[in-house]
Amino acid sequence: MEAAWNAYRKQIDHFPPHEVTQHMRDMLTPEDVIDKLIKRHEAETTRYLELKEPLGVGREHAQPWYTGPRKGDRNWPAYEAHLNRTLPKDAVLNGAIRTIDQASDKVVAMLDHPATSTFNSRGLVVGHVQSGKTSNFTAVIAKAADRGYRMFIVLSGVHNALRRQTQTRLIRDVVRLNPTLWHQITTADHDFVPTPNPASLLAGKDQSLLLVVKKNSIVLEKLKDWLASSRSHLQNCPALIIDDEADQATLATRTINPLIVEVIESLPRVCYVGYTATPFANLLADPADKTDFYPKDFILSLPRSGDYQGPETLFGRSALDGEDPNAVPGGRDMVRRIPDDEVALLRPARKADVPDFTPEVTASLRQAVLWFWTATAIRRVRSGTVDHSSMLVHAHTDTRVHDSYREPLTSLRDEAETLLSTSDERFLAELRQLWDDESTRVDATALGERSVDFDSIVALLPQVVADTQVIMDHYRSTDRLDYEAGPATVIAVGGNTLSRGLTLEGLVVSVFVRSSDVYDTLLQMGRWFGYRPDYTDLPRIYMPAQVIRWFTHLATVEAEMRLEIDRLLEEHKSPTELAVRIRCHPQMRITAPSKGRTKVRAAAAYGGALVESRYFPAAPDTTARKWHRDNAAAVEALLDAAANGATADESMPDGRILWRGLSGADVIDFVEKYRFHERSTNANSRLMRDYIQKRMEDGGLVSWNVGVVGTASANGQPQVGLKGDRSIGYVTRTRLGINGDDDVADIKTLTGSRDEGLDLTIDPKTVMNRTRLQTVRLEQQPETGLILLYPINASSKATREDRADLNVPGDLVWGAAIVFPKPSGGRDVAVEYDYVAADLSRIFPGATDEEQDDDASVLQENLDSDASGAPS
Repeated sequence: MEAAWNAYRKQIDHFPPHEVTQHMRDMLTPEDVIDKLIKRHEAETTRYLELKEPLGVGREHAQPWYTGPRKGDRNWPAYEAHLNRTLPKDAVLNGAIRTIDQASDKVVAMLDHPATSTFNSRGLVVGHVQSGKTSNFTAVIAKAADRGYRMFIVLSGVHNALRRQTQTRLIRDVVRLNPTLWHQITTADHDFVPTPNPASLLAGKDQSLLLVVKKNSIVLEKLKDWLASSRSHLQNCPALIIDDEADQATLATRTINPLIVEVIESLPRVCYVGYTATPFANLLADPADKTDFYPKDFILSLPRSGDYQGPETLFGRSALDGEDPNAVPGGRDMVRRIPDDEVALLRPARKADVPDFTPEVTASLRQAVLWFWTATAIRRVRSGTVDHSSMLVHAHTDTRVHDSYREPLTSLRDEAETLLSTSDERFLAELRQLWDDESTRVDATALGERSVDFDSIVALLPQVVADTQVIMDHYRSTDRLDYEAGPATVIAVGGNTLSRGLTLEGLVVSVFVRSSDVYDTLLQMGRWFGYRPDYTDLPRIYMPAQVIRWFTHLATVEAEMRLEIDRLLEEHKSPTELAVRIRCHPQMRITAPSKGRTKVRAAAAYGGALVESRYFPAAPDTTARKWHRDNAAAVEALLDAAANGATADESMPDGRILWRGLSGADVIDFVEKYRFHERSTNANSRLMRDYIQKRMEDGGLVSWNVGVVGTASANGQPQVGLKGDRSIGYVTRTRLGINGDDDVADIKTLTGSRDEGLDLTIDPKTVMNRTRLQTVRLEQQPETGLILLYPINASSKATREDRADLNVPGDLVWGAAIVFPKPSGGRDVAVEYDYVAADLSRIFPGATDEEQDDDASVLQENLDSDASGAPS
């Protein structure tokens, strides 16, 4: 049996599974043996498709074929050994190589068998900004080459620097490890140039071909023509196209998009796999348009290890449906706010101001540079070596603005050199105060790093400052970033060339004042995301308050998007059956207007959701005071309705008050009057009202319970008087330290872990979470909603280092939480929600491309003739 299995596996490399089965029958292999071979093969291939990580969804009827690396493979074993030699020991011990191995296995398993006669598939791999996408697709290339793919075209961004960086890495990590197996058609110094006699390269089977190509119309035109000239030889050359930064230039561009399509269509056997950390445009592409690159065949979401500093680690995020708000990251205290009056001194306000703009070394910029030098010295003390250390200044897209930073930053460096050389007491005191403040706000030992004393830092600062280069990195500059000539200590000023793919080695400090309100553009500029081995405590980000808020929102969007991919898995849906929904924002755009033009507003439901106040106006002005007065009036009206139209539950402990049986109409009135802050994007009053009305029409949510969650009267807190001679103590809620001086207080979490079960019968000894509470509500009160009201002390004082005083005008702030039960019948009503998704209405599962084109035209004719414009 084992001999038959070895023969079967050997043939699988050269033929699709169904052909191998026929070959075995032709050799008169007994049917019972063939059945066993098929089952064993299915078990092995399914194991790779069902790997828990990365999360992924694929084609429902795709034939599994990949059984993992084999004895005798050369490319992957060589790369794996290379990773063992070059990755930090801690990363190896923490399973970094195993993660790369498993994640790349699943990507390869999603590809077509290279021996299939014709194929043209499209997939998307969603990574994280600065988090190992290149390592993943390098491993995919190595494993696909071991299994029979021969041509590898890597579309590497739109900038020469990124193309060169990618080519250099692939040479180092693949080609040089097995030079006889590879032929480079592009090199580190030269993009694609047509080679003479391409037939000789394509016809041979002893070498794989590597092309790293910039997304440039001239280059792609040459590639397209070169492939066209070799059409007769391409049938024997299965190709894998890796599109790095797949949301850039590939989609909705007048010249690049058609050329990439033509390159793909010239290859009879090709898999296209897009890689990006910002897949919004890809997920909103038109699934019915072959030129729009919707990932119709598979979507994978790469994992990242716990030491990755991503958006939610640095900025915090909101709780998603079903999450315990207390368990959601609140953000590390590493983000520093640039005051609004300084922003105008760091970037031109208008385009007309660009030619004459000269930036000032504001207090924030000076602090950022001084911390960069201090942090670099700390790293040198810890490691005993000089490593790459970088600071990023990203203020504008115009290269003239970049160049205007050279003189101020160079002057600051020269001033620091002089002051250090004379041991200037005021300057040293300034540095010590900065070190004291920052090391207190972010405790090194709490993050597993070694604390360093100030005297050790000062001893190295003169050399750190002397080593510092001020580099303008843009397409016109000649003095570009170079990490290959030895350890670099650099302050890099740039824009687009630094915001797509290019890695700033050892990035410690970022100053970001560029104006952008587009999801994908903003996230890609976050070069500060990534891994910071041995300096987890040192990164700092300086940016305006509004941009800090936007990144917090994006952290929520990103986490929710990956949860959506998990939802597709749970519902066993393919990307053409169920689209990934993306949360909107009232002031931001998801992607450029030219992309995602066919997106549709998604429908969603509140069943099982907890909507709560998180943000409160905190500016000492009349607008904030009126906001709180209006909310107090809405709460008072609701409490009056409860006192007059509901039944008080006398079993509540001190500090809790509950009424049962309030009408849904009174709740709708409250929802319309009480204002959730606009940053609470899931708390749209209109949508909640419409949802409650729909549930009431179905017989649900006609009855509600209302609770007031305060403190016992003897706890020393101020009291709020309620109807019926009742009173209850204020609760304490403080704001996140990251927004301690913002005009809007972000408390992150309003409700306690068991508050959601105030009206339920729960054993106090039972450990509860949101999922369990939802289950108990479904058992006890499946169609009864709950409103919780919190009298918050406006002067609440912080007692933790990562929190700040609430500091909201007035004495009392009313917080509100609405608990929506899941419908007892299981099927929820839906309202148009603040999410968008790809329009799948013209996709018909199981149809061929030609059939889909015909069906889509018939559907359009029906819509055109329908006066209502809506299909039944």
